[in-house]
Amino acid sequence: MKKLNCVLLIDDSEPTNYVNKKIVTKANITEKIVAVESGFEALDYLKTRTNEADIPELIFLDINMPGMSGWEFLTEYEKLPKNDKALVVVVMLTTSLNPSDRTKAVRLGYVGDFIIKPLNLEKVEEIYEAFFKNRK
Repeated sequence: MKKLNCVLLIDDSEPTNYVNKKIVTKANITEKIVAVESGFEALDYLKTRTNEADIPELIFLDINMPGMSGWEFLTEYEKLPKNDKALVVVVMLTTSLNPSDRTKAVRLGYVGDFIIKPLNLEKVEEIYEAFFKNRK
C-alpha cells in the first residue's frame, strides 16, 4: 500500500482533531497529518506550505465551524491556484442529517464523500480504498 504524503484535518474542535488524528494514524495511510481548527488556518496552510510533499491528498472538513464554515472554506478553496489544492479529494464531516447538505456537497463536484461524524477507522479505510487503492 502506497501511503499518502499528507492528510489535512479541519475541525474547530481540538478534541475532535486529536481523535481524528489518532484514527488516521492507526489507519497507516499517510506520512503526515496536519490538523487545523479553522477554515482560515487551512487556507493559510495551503497557501504557505513549503514543499510539494505538504500538499494534502485528502482533506477531512467539518461543515459547522464558527468564523468560516466548511461551505465558506470550500468557496475560498475553489479560488486557490490548482497547485495549492488537495491532489485528490475533500471529505466533508458533519453532524447534520439534513439531506440538502449531502446534495449540495455532491453538486460541488470535488467533494469526494460526505460522512456523518464521528470518523472511525472503518470509514478512513473505506475512503482510502475508494479513492487511493490503485495509486502508483
